[in-house]
Amino acid sequence: MSTGTVPTPKTKIVCTIGPASSEPATLRALCEAGMDVVRINMSHTSADECRRMVRDARKCADQLGVPLGILVDLQGPKIRLGKLDRPVSLDPGDSVVLVSEGVEAGENELPVTYDALADDVANGDRILVDDGRVELRVREVAPHRVRTEVAVGGTVRSGKGINLPGVRVSAPGLTEKDHADIEVAREIDADYVALSFVRSAQHVQELRDQLPEGMMVMTKIEKDSALDDLDAILSSSDAVVVARGDLGTELPFEQVPLTQKRIVRAANERFCPVVVATEMFESMIERPRPTRAEVSDAANAILEGTDAVMLSAETAVGKYPVKTVEALTRVIAEIETRGSTTARRPIYDVADVPARLEGADLSSTELAVARATLEAADAVRAPAIVTFTKSGHTARVVASRRPPVPVMAITDSGRVYRQLALVWGVVPIVQAGEATYETMWETARSHLLQRGMAEEGDRIVLTAGMPFQVRGTTNMMHVQTV
Repeated sequence: MSTGTVPTPKTKIVCTIGPASSEPATLRALCEAGMDVVRINMSHTSADECRRMVRDARKCADQLGVPLGILVDLQGPKIRLGKLDRPVSLDPGDSVVLVSEGVEAGENELPVTYDALADDVANGDRILVDDGRVELRVREVAPHRVRTEVAVGGTVRSGKGINLPGVRVSAPGLTEKDHADIEVAREIDADYVALSFVRSAQHVQELRDQLPEGMMVMTKIEKDSALDDLDAILSSSDAVVVARGDLGTELPFEQVPLTQKRIVRAANERFCPVVVATEMFESMIERPRPTRAEVSDAANAILEGTDAVMLSAETAVGKYPVKTVEALTRVIAEIETRGSTTARRPIYDVADVPARLEGADLSSTELAVARATLEAADAVRAPAIVTFTKSGHTARVVASRRPPVPVMAITDSGRVYRQLALVWGVVPIVQAGEATYETMWETARSHLLQRGMAEEGDRIVLTAGMPFQVRGTTNMMHVQTV
């Protein structure tokens, strides 16, 4: 059996693009360093900037011949402080009134960009400002005004975020800005659209209803209330993000690690790609090396079974965007080469692949084929698994079991080719020309040999659906000799 060349990293990297990384030369360097998905944060990006970034990123990917997913991240109903004339210092015990936007704020009153604040909160509720650096306690609620007492003091500035832990926020899932940004996502043919501050599966469906068929919804878990509806949210989503920034503000900090593990495991079980985000290599915004704690944090996310890790400010505004991706790639390579994810068995036994999954868009036949594929790959010591896929479903199911060998996915869809760039262990290949079993196997064979993933005579486990042109018909497993 082939030992292959240097293995391709299985855990993928999502990079937020901003002023530090949007030039074509930097985008190319990021691709070469290991970037798999471009994230465009619409909270800080105009429509014209988004169009330019996507054009330049796709040009780089085409030149390098690599799959590169495009993720448009909607701002969502983020609650913030309004415009302040100057920074305001708050001391413990101070009385501060929060005023709905559109109502004139007086002395010792702070404007808030959320009209329904007074409708949603009650006496005793906590209001956290600037990622929890300042904590307020609600003492009195009146129309358009909420009187609070400062529990933890600090200085607040215009635009700082507000979190309402434990409060059922009545804001709509999508704002007017989100609707405008959805149109941009449609125009540029984004691969994923991320929905922020999701509180229920209904919000996921509201976004899906506005997207063309095939464009995927990535749900960000960053509200404590989302955890109450987690199973339904996962069933409704094409991918999820453990957004530890706001989630870590809404939850007690000591609960974040186990919550992260819970979300990753639940997503794996439902064949839903999962991304761990926020402060992965935060120190590299200013310094050329990550801290030991950051390296351990990234390593743990990889060992937990995340499909991808996301870099935010590190690549958007940091001083060392390319070095950051190179550093993260080194960590991934080390953990996958020496860690338990590359043992000669999946992290999850194939018995974990159920005969059917309630609410999932997968037939019992697809699940049965995926289970048989994993068993066969182990039995014949296959150096790789190959899937012929129209939608990417089977590749995601097989990869979610974390097999010890790569999953090469052959597809005739450019969009699916790019979307699979997010999925753990998947090597996407786009099929040029007619997509038949014979042409796709020849494409797979050629790439397996070129990439050092197999040698002539090796046995490869292959899955496909016949007829290939019909989505969701995976019904065949075959052991093919290279």
